[in-house]
Amino acid sequence: MRYVVTGAAGFVGSHLAEALLEAGHDVLGIDSFTDYYDPAIKEANARAIDVRRLDLAADPLDFSGFDAIFHLAGQGGARSFGGDVFPRYLRLNLHATERVFEAAARGGVRVVFASSSSIYGAAERYPTPEEATPAPLSPYGITKLAGEHLAWAFGRSFDLDVVVLRYFTVFGPRQRPDMAFARIAHALVDDKPFDLYGDGTQTRGWTYVSDVVDATLVAMEAGRGTYNVGGAVEASIRDVIALFERLAGRSLDVRMHSAAPGEPSRTNADTRRIRSELGWEPRTSLEDGLRAQWEWTTAKAAAS
Repeated sequence: MRYVVTGAAGFVGSHLAEALLEAGHDVLGIDSFTDYYDPAIKEANARAIDVRRLDLAADPLDFSGFDAIFHLAGQGGARSFGGDVFPRYLRLNLHATERVFEAAARGGVRVVFASSSSIYGAAERYPTPEEATPAPLSPYGITKLAGEHLAWAFGRSFDLDVVVLRYFTVFGPRQRPDMAFARIAHALVDDKPFDLYGDGTQTRGWTYVSDVVDATLVAMEAGRGTYNVGGAVEASIRDVIALFERLAGRSLDVRMHSAAPGEPSRTNADTRRIRSELGWEPRTSLEDGLRAQWEWTTAKAAAS
């Protein structure tokens, strides 16, 4: 099979592209290498992948000759507000996605679209099922939800074959440097303070990256509609800090700040649909996943 992976130099995208290559598929990675975080990190992620530098919102797109597209590219960061932030999200999460869907529909190419638990915002119930009313709290969540609506509009009007996955807080090696686990691990390695926004009791359904990759692959094979992709265990930031401290053998210097806007106090996925329809379930425990991320972080620090 011949696949396109957008966002292939990013955290989840690079893991997915490598899994496809290891399975014997041909993979074209696409990434714009934006400066949201250090592009050198993305270049390191993409060393084993054929990645084409492409602006999905502007450059010509032609997916003829490919069997399917994993559309993971987008502007992350659920806390970002103000200034020129929203136009950036509109361009990279919505305009780019519209162009990917248009090109895929034109070429008759199936798409798996990576959405987010951020579309739920402060969810109406927990664990949160796919039919819960969306109420995003951030530009990121708003544009991801709009991307979902684009998916179904292209499906109805242009016969786009598309599956939507709502990822719940993914962690593991290569996690974006602005995300909590990466910041905790680097603070411990570098013996620096960690900035905690909120009181630390906020909880997430943390999802290990290899489990997310597995869900994405089975969704491409047999998925129809929308699926939550979430970890088996919900835990607080304070729980995570305690686990990291145990792995590191030392305490973290935590600096407290007020809660960030756009960040819900809780996320927890109801994954019954993907379990029953596709046979997927998360297999990596929070502690095992944290250990893998810690070992990767310390090895990277030792090599630098």
